Amino acid sequence: MSLTDSSPAQIAKAASVASRSLAILPSADRNNALTEIHRSLERAKNTILSANARDLDLASKAAADGQLSQSVLKRLDLSRPGKWEDMLQGILDVRDLEDPREHWRYKVGRLRHGFSWAPYRTVGKTTLKTLLDEGLTLERLTCPIGVLLIIFEARPEVIANIAALAIKSGNAAILKGGKESTASFHAISSAISSALTTTTVPNAAIQLVTTRDVIASLLECDDHIDLVIPRGSNELVRYVKANTRIPVLGHADGLCNIYIHSDAEAESCVRILLDSKLGYPAACNSVETLLIHEAALTTHLPAIASALLQQGCSLRCDSTSKTSLESSLPADKAALLQAAVEEDYDTEFLSPILAVKTVIPPASAPDDVALALAIAHINAHSSHHTDAILTSSSSVARHFQASVDSACVFWNTSTRMADGMRFGFGTEVGISTNKIHARGPVGLEGLCIYKYAVSGNGQVAGDYGGTSGRKWRHERLSIE
Repeated sequence: MSLTDSSPAQIAKAASVASRSLAILPSADRNNALTEIHRSLERAKNTILSANARDLDLASKAAADGQLSQSVLKRLDLSRPGKWEDMLQGILDVRDLEDPREHWRYKVGRLRHGFSWAPYRTVGKTTLKTLLDEGLTLERLTCPIGVLLIIFEARPEVIANIAALAIKSGNAAILKGGKESTASFHAISSAISSALTTTTVPNAAIQLVTTRDVIASLLECDDHIDLVIPRGSNELVRYVKANTRIPVLGHADGLCNIYIHSDAEAESCVRILLDSKLGYPAACNSVETLLIHEAALTTHLPAIASALLQQGCSLRCDSTSKTSLESSLPADKAALLQAAVEEDYDTEFLSPILAVKTVIPPASAPDDVALALAIAHINAHSSHHTDAILTSSSSVARHFQASVDSACVFWNTSTRMADGMRFGFGTEVGISTNKIHARGPVGLEGLCIYKYAVSGNGQVAGDYGGTSGRKWRHERLSIE
């Protein structure tokens, strides 16, 4: 890893060259690099947290002056309970995952009294193997994407997350952090750089850019950079998408919905809503809109609303839910309710605010009509990040999961479960709402692509076809 102030073109070219070496580095070497990174960060904890405290002090003043949002300020804080520990554990979790590319095979050898099995390493896991003809074999092999450009705001832990995932998957990475996390960025980078000097990972494989005002130029380096991953505000993500020819992986909004069906278990609804909304309101997987079946207004909503209001959450309710709550809540809590406007159902609040909307099916209509209305609302207003249903019916839940067009679709659990660490990916480079290549929390598999390898014995395309040409066999072979 290197802290660099080189030109964008030099940075991108160096990363591209380094990516070729990293791509074929043995898994043991890459795992050793992650072990060293973990140790170095652990040793540098006090230095890093002190640097982060300086960033927080400046950011707090900027937030007080209205120059920085509270959600950005919260994301910056590495001292938040569990955040430092999760960052370090994520490195070890990634290290211990199965390598998405390396595969051990066994070569049979003949001995005097039997056979021997000699293991040998192949770079690239075989995911498809076809016998095209005698002596002509096709294989589909996993391989890294190449060079990743990660642009992030106020998320210092991203440096460790990306470094771990990039090295493990064999990708080079260029990281550019926001000015809010400058001191944290330098402290973490120095620790990782120190660790990698003792390993076989090429120095330019992980570069942290210190030069200001280079994002626009980096986004033009499509001849060397293969994928851009923006981590930050809607404005950042939209800017990146509008100003590059490089493929972009990510999402602009985290507008998540929860729908409470008429048969949901009431007590679990309270727990799930509290976690989804108030567990970490600034997170992109925090719920922003609650849809509730009309039949659950009196049976479920009062307890949910009371618990949320008790913890300082503002509720912006449609007229039906507001009228219902005003008749069931104590006067002091009912007075806190706010009237929703239509824009609230298209807003990512990133704060303790929840929009509430009633799903009202026609009189005497079956429950599947209410379900269809909820699904239609979500598909129209969601950012296709994470949406959930709370119901006791498996058939209703499965229909919801099949019909909602989002990267993550949950049943009877918090939207906050949408996370690479919680999915068992070790960590993540981000959550993608794309519909090609990778979707949802993106871990190691999302940072790999594939190539086709054909091994022959002198065959040419002209040998095949016509009445007298050779015939294709196209036989699917087992993968060893």
